[in-house]
Amino acid sequence: MKVSVITATWNSAATLRDTLESVLRQTYPDIEHIIVDGNSTDGTMELVLEYEPRYNGRLRYISEPDKGIYDAMNKGIRMATGEVIGILNSDDFYTSPDTVERLMDELVSAHVDAVYGDIHYVDDKDLKKCVRYYSSEGFRRWKMLLGFMPAHPSFYCRKEAYERFGMFKTSYKVAADFENLLRLIYVGKISTKYIPMDCVTMRTGGASTSGLASHKKILADHVRAYKENHVPSNAFLDSLRYIYKVIELAKYKVKPNR
Repeated sequence: MKVSVITATWNSAATLRDTLESVLRQTYPDIEHIIVDGNSTDGTMELVLEYEPRYNGRLRYISEPDKGIYDAMNKGIRMATGEVIGILNSDDFYTSPDTVERLMDELVSAHVDAVYGDIHYVDDKDLKKCVRYYSSEGFRRWKMLLGFMPAHPSFYCRKEAYERFGMFKTSYKVAADFENLLRLIYVGKISTKYIPMDCVTMRTGGASTSGLASHKKILADHVRAYKENHVPSNAFLDSLRYIYKVIELAKYKVKPNR
């Protein structure tokens, strides 16, 4: 079963090498890596072309102006020829060489629509320094009413689910991933399974990981997502997850990889 791994890039030359290397190290034999570039000017595409021969035909790419990261992800999904879709951001990389293989083994053996696991964040100046561990172990479908979702970089889903329930809404600037998962998991009730493993290493400072202003935008996007999908939640219920986050930060300040 082919997996299409989608990486959206825009002026990502400083971090993309780690992403590409981690895909090439994967033990799963049938990975298609799709690079969707937003017309970078910093040498990103030169780096992609440098790596192309090492992929032996398994790398596909486009570079053109887009409407942001979610538009790029949608382009990647439309380009994908794999039966399963995964998203790997251009400043992230797989934690272990067998990440995709283990996820796919579980997806196939459990006969589910999607699988997900854990991720951890690192200091962008010290990639071995874990500053936060995000576990999806406690996720349940009903917890989306409180703003929770599985760690999206670990979410590997059958393409057919995107075809049934839709891709990312580009009018969401920060939390289109939450809205999409709300549509897939809560409204669409796709079947999912949690895999107890650390899947992806993420650098801090992404589009939705830092700053009070960013969290306000996330909350606004969540409330909009509830309304548009007729989900019975609100800003108060969604805000309760921050209590959990404080506990999580204390509990997972440093947690070893599984």
